[in-house]
Amino acid sequence: MGRRDWTVDEVKLAYYLYCQLPFGRLHGRNPEIIELAKLIDRTPSAVAMKLVNLASLDNMITSTGRSGLKNASRIDRQVWDEFKQNWEQLTEDAIVHRTRLQQAQAPSQPSSDVSDPIQAEANAVTELDTPDYSANNRLVSVLQREKQSFFRRTVLSSYRERCCMSGLAEPKLLIASHIIPWSEDPNNRLNPANGLCLSAIHDRAFDQHLISLDENFRIIVSEKLKSRRDESFMQTAFLQLEGKPVTLPERFAPHHQFLARHREVMLGGEAK
Repeated sequence: MGRRDWTVDEVKLAYYLYCQLPFGRLHGRNPEIIELAKLIDRTPSAVAMKLVNLASLDNMITSTGRSGLKNASRIDRQVWDEFKQNWEQLTEDAIVHRTRLQQAQAPSQPSSDVSDPIQAEANAVTELDTPDYSANNRLVSVLQREKQSFFRRTVLSSYRERCCMSGLAEPKLLIASHIIPWSEDPNNRLNPANGLCLSAIHDRAFDQHLISLDENFRIIVSEKLKSRRDESFMQTAFLQLEGKPVTLPERFAPHHQFLARHREVMLGGEAK
């Protein structure tokens, strides 16, 4: 395995994985790093080093004194900037490239022998040049699912898999909640700065604009919920949180502009 320069596609795959892993797991023993290393024919230590190089470009990491390595390349910076400008396209690029590599390395077998339905669907990602509308529909379905998984893993990883309001740490009860809804801002659907890690009930309340955050990341509770302060559950779940700051993520802090839009909808609705 000779030393060679990293390609743009390889760096996209590295950054795609970087987003989904906590900083403390950027090491060559991580099974996901080992898997990526095999896929792109590099050593796990080389992939881990690339991820730590990418961390040196992350202001939220470096601001805490964790500097990462100092060898980020021109391509590293290019991919970093491209992701920030177009999360949707760069995520799709990484998913498609990864799946093509997986298919190229998989033993060839007749399609009828594919017994795993998930793998069968994943095969559709490589069918990019076919006029078969059924295959194209499968491709859209696979990409959609993969993108949603990327957003969830990135947000939950950034918040250390804890609800930023309640501290709940049960993954099955956690939601990667969009600040600006998926349907309202296509350009930021996959932007982790448009996400909060919330428990299911706080996600629902946030989605319904019953709670929000102020410009200092402190919790705002709507007048509608406050009017029910005689309910013990309301006190425990919401009212006692008012004015308290949320726990900020390790990376991808919620964008002030997104929070302002969410807050305006909540406060505007109360003014009516």
